[in-house]
Parts: sequence; C-alpha cells; structure tokens
Amino acid sequence: MGQKVNPIGLRLGITRTWESRWYNPRLYVKFLHEDVMIRREIKQRFQHAGISKVEIERASNRVKITIHTARPGIIIGRKGGEIEALRAHFERRTGKQVAINIEEIKKADLVAQLVAENVGSQLLRRIGFRRAMKRAVLQTMKAGALGVKIMCAGRLGGSEMSRTEWYREGRVPLHTLRADIDYGLAEAKTKYGQIGVKVWIFLGEVFDESQNKESGALTL
Repeated sequence: MGQKVNPIGLRLGITRTWESRWYNPRLYVKFLHEDVMIRREIKQRFQHAGISKVEIERASNRVKITIHTARPGIIIGRKGGEIEALRAHFERRTGKQVAINIEEIKKADLVAQLVAENVGSQLLRRIGFRRAMKRAVLQTMKAGALGVKIMCAGRLGGSEMSRTEWYREGRVPLHTLRADIDYGLAEAKTKYGQIGVKVWIFLGEVFDESQNKESGALTL
C-alpha cells in the first residue's frame, strides 16, 4: 500500500486537508475545470517562483486563491503589479470576484514538491542524478526532516534501458496514517527522454487533533 497510494490522498481528513475547498453538485464539473486552469496557468506563468501548491476556496460568487511560494517577490512584482494583473486575468476568465493571497515558504528544503523540482532542474542542467539526489537528501535532513526518500526513474545518465534508483535517509513510515508525510512529483524532460522524480519527506507524527488542519469542505 505504501508504494502504490498517494501519501497525501491517503491522509486527507486525517493530517492533511483538501487543496480545493468547496462543493457544488450542479456546477461541479465547471468549477473543477476552473481549478485545473487556475493551477496550470499560475505554474506556467511563475515557473521560477518555487510554487509548492495552490489552494482554492469558493463562496457564492467569490474565489480565494492562496499561493504557497518560496519566492513571493516574483509573484507580487514591482509595487504589486504582477499580482494585480494576475487577479484581473482570473476575474476575466472566471467571471467571479477573485482574491489572491501569498504565503511564503520559510524552509523550501522541507517541501517535497520544491525538492523534487530542484532535483529535476539539476537533471536538465546535466548534473549527475546520483549527486543531485544525495545533495537533496543531505540538505533536507539538515533542514530538520526526520526522514526523506528520493526516487528517480527513466533513462538515467542517458542509458539505453530505463531504470529506477532511490536514496533514503532516516524514517519514512508510509503506512502510518498519523505520520506527516509530504509528497512531491516532478518531471525533467531531458534530451534522452522524460525522467520522473518522486520525493517523500517525513516531518513527524500528529497525535493531537488540535494540530490537524481544518478538513471540512465548504458547502455552497
């Protein structure tokens, strides 16, 4: 189970909450496609801003977008010009009142998505995959993680046959539901083919219910 189930999906409502918090049975498909469009355009527009996730909340005719980023200055822009242009763009696309919040990530080395994208960018710069993985493991453990596992799969080193290689340091208890596991997936489209990078980071165990984030869905 630990190798086949997305660790975030497995813990929804336990130690993790949903990244889209709304429910509307009549307009579910329309809103779902809007959420996909919003996330895709934000990631494409700010590729180098270190965006780990985009949270979306809806209430009647309002959409609240929270962007978690390691480099908030890139998204905000000079005198807030970039974020204002982004807000106006999504208001035109969705026809709703849009509010955008920026949350800064203090320790990027403890966010699995950013670690995976960092390893992927190193593979694109032709840095050896073993060196990139070992360096990422070392930096993550130094940042305070209790365990980390990094896996790369594809034509590693330009070899003819694709293979999978991984490194692990510390504990990564994927079957323990109370374990706070952060998971990230990135893809590096190299000259030889596409290489996938997966990262699991163990941040500790959640025992007290008050530590859990809100997991209730917003009903319209």
